[in-house]
Amino acid sequence: MNMSAARGVPGTRERLVVIGGDAAGMSAASQARRLKGAAELEIVAFERGHFTSFSACGIPYWVGGDVTDRDQLIARTAEEHRARDIDLRMRTEVVEIDVAGARVRARDVESGDQYWTSYDKLVIATGARPIRPDMPGADAPDVHGVQTLDDGQALIDTLTRTRGRRAVVVGAGYIGVEMAEALINRGYEVTVVNRGSEPMSTLDPDMGRLVHEAMEGLGITMVDDAEVTKVLTGEDGRVRAVATEDAEYPADVVVLGIGVRPETTLARAAGLPLGDHGGLLTDLAMRVRGHENIWAGGDCVEVLDLVSGRERHIALGTHANKHGQVIGTNAAGGYATFPGVVGTAVSKVCDLEIARTGLREKDARRAGLQYVTATIESTSRAGYYPNASTMTVKMLAERRTGRLLGVQIVGREGAGKRVDIAAVALTAGMTVEQMTSLDLGYAPPFSPVWDPVLVAARKASKAVNAGTSQ
Repeated sequence: MNMSAARGVPGTRERLVVIGGDAAGMSAASQARRLKGAAELEIVAFERGHFTSFSACGIPYWVGGDVTDRDQLIARTAEEHRARDIDLRMRTEVVEIDVAGARVRARDVESGDQYWTSYDKLVIATGARPIRPDMPGADAPDVHGVQTLDDGQALIDTLTRTRGRRAVVVGAGYIGVEMAEALINRGYEVTVVNRGSEPMSTLDPDMGRLVHEAMEGLGITMVDDAEVTKVLTGEDGRVRAVATEDAEYPADVVVLGIGVRPETTLARAAGLPLGDHGGLLTDLAMRVRGHENIWAGGDCVEVLDLVSGRERHIALGTHANKHGQVIGTNAAGGYATFPGVVGTAVSKVCDLEIARTGLREKDARRAGLQYVTATIESTSRAGYYPNASTMTVKMLAERRTGRLLGVQIVGREGAGKRVDIAAVALTAGMTVEQMTSLDLGYAPPFSPVWDPVLVAARKASKAVNAGTSQ
């Protein structure tokens, strides 16, 4: 008997089908299995790649040598999932979702064989795909995107094989900056070509400038306000340079760090609702809007920004794992919600730590908010304590209410994770004046008497009262 036809029939078990075997998908499958045994719930998961439950965020550190073994990035293998009664089918790609028929069509990547599998409940966790520019030479063998462990392995193979030591990174977002560091660590001459005015467009330009200066101090050649128009190859088909409208930059390997888009090709074809950023739209329970038995999570969805009140697409493993927990609970008959995000992210390039949460200035303007800003320089420890390092903190607050809107931090050791203070304050809807009274930990090895975040909050509070940015 078809499982979908057996819904509500006593003594039959439901089938949960999961599309995608990484963070959101397998977190959902694992949570559902914890709550319901195999006698009650059959779980079938499809993954088109070679690996499951891996840390994409760790790939730059594997490429750069900080992580020595690829398998260290795998949280749980396919065999471990199967040992928990999850029917995980690797190298199998779902090519169609039939919503009306409650079934999916899958294709074996190796053999090409296709078949249908029915579902009672469906989880879509198809992730995101790297943005690959449509330009001559972009498909050359030495041009690499970095999204999966397969991508990371292909890049390492190229770095091992190539005799040259010149690398060009296209894009200066999180992946671009982290890959620039990885290539520096491998002894490459690195050029970063960025079409923005400064690296890290997730920061305001004045804070991005600090990142630019630090990257140049590491020996990285920064090319801003430039867009790569083609990849030049030699007679052997290998990369020899990238070209912009104004110049050519020699390269033996090219890494794309332009960003990602939600992978929602299947969802779009199935007529499921998508947002302005191309991601699936869900309710607080991560259920696809208008579909009782379909959930979606991870990099393929849009989420609510708790500060601006708008939908955003943010591709982070932290969110994906939380989505999976919520989905698995609900798919197993429980109840859980994912309220939204404040947009917290942290990264580094060598010893420079880069963090942000909440809104940038242009985000606040886009949301129609009037705001003030405050920027301060402070130290990670008491100034007299050895190895105290400087950091810059920028804070945005709503002009009339003083509500915290966003924080950006650039500095050395001890700077990045301070953004968590602001993330909690944003989630709680605190004002900058309220933040000045936060009881934070203090000892000279860890902080000045006034923590840098509190110094910024004091300055922002004064700006609110004065009605001007400081």
